[in-house]
Amino acid sequence: MGVPKKKTSQARRDKRRANWKLTPPGTVECPQCGEMKLTHRICKNCGFYNKKQVLKVGE
Repeated sequence: MGVPKKKTSQARRDKRRANWKLTPPGTVECPQCGEMKLTHRICKNCGFYNKKQVLKVGE
């Protein structure tokens, strides 16, 4: 198995770890009510998905 001959410096090690960042979830505007919602999911505000009412939200 390959073993490093020299110690990896902190700068070199941390440069490699710098690219582990979180990306915010993709949100879109609901065409029915205009509220922001996650893509490909039922709108929590109005209960619509793909122009059809899927969920009856408390009225």
